[in-house]
Amino acid sequence: MWPVLWTVMRTYAPYVTFPVALVVGAVGYHLEWFLTGTPKPREEKGILEMREERKLEEQLGKDSTQY
Repeated sequence: MWPVLWTVMRTYAPYVTFPVALVVGAVGYHLEWFLTGTPKPREEKGILEMREERKLEEQLGKDSTQY
């Protein structure tokens, strides 16, 4: 009986494993989304934009006619 059972399990394993993995993955994905909530949009500026703003602020405080 055991050899027959192992043969059947080995034969049909791909047909059982994929749907089970699909369901487990979908449940995990939705559970993670539910627990963490919707992601907040990133409002960070790029490095170049931050550098340009910093340089402009530095120039506002200086007299441009002198070094």
